[in-house]
Amino acid sequence: MSHPTFQQTKHRPWPLPNRNWIGCQVWHDLLFVHWEVDKDWLRKQIPPQLSLDLFDDKAWIGIVPFDMKGVRFRGLPAPSWICDFPEVNVRTYVRYEDKPGVWFFSLDVPNPLAVWVARNFYHLPYFKAKMHIRQQGRTYHYHHQRGALRFNSTYKPLGRIEVPNHSFETWSTERYCLYTQKKGSILYRAQIHHPKWPLERAALDIHQNTLLNQIPVGRQHPAILFSKKIDVVIYPLEKLT
Repeated sequence: MSHPTFQQTKHRPWPLPNRNWIGCQVWHDLLFVHWEVDKDWLRKQIPPQLSLDLFDDKAWIGIVPFDMKGVRFRGLPAPSWICDFPEVNVRTYVRYEDKPGVWFFSLDVPNPLAVWVARNFYHLPYFKAKMHIRQQGRTYHYHHQRGALRFNSTYKPLGRIEVPNHSFETWSTERYCLYTQKKGSILYRAQIHHPKWPLERAALDIHQNTLLNQIPVGRQHPAILFSKKIDVVIYPLEKLT
């Protein structure tokens, strides 16, 4: 089955997986915002099989709010009432052997079915939360609450940018796999594919953010990024250890 993601593949850091993809989704209106985090603390949070992936010898924590559409397994329909919903995740960057990827601390969505599927099939730390996005012109109002955890912000794209291959902007966005761990210390990798990120600079006002209250973060990185839309396909989990 063809998919629009495969119209662009030469930008990938390694070849496409030699297996069939099993799911797809479209990500809309993404914000990328990062903070420096203590490396010694972070090392204790990550499975020992994974290495921290650093930029300028610093470790980083990212918050990425966005809107997902058409979340489905391959060959299944995608009714909007169950397959469209917002997400906000807290993540850092790791690598296993030659493949840099993402490690998630939390992924919050308002859809309980998505939480159940992601936890049981991908062993990811998904949580149900109250969330909604409101768009006013080119400005996005993002509201999130899970218990005492909140991320409420307003952001606005400022225009398309081209970024060098070795920039922080490329390093923090061009990731083609995630790592996850099942109870009992089994480590997995799930590869993904999408076109090269179309990035914009963004203006951001954070009205409330308690997602990082238990994390020893430092300065916020000045690169605040936005991306309007990207198509994504997801591959099955690979058992690593």
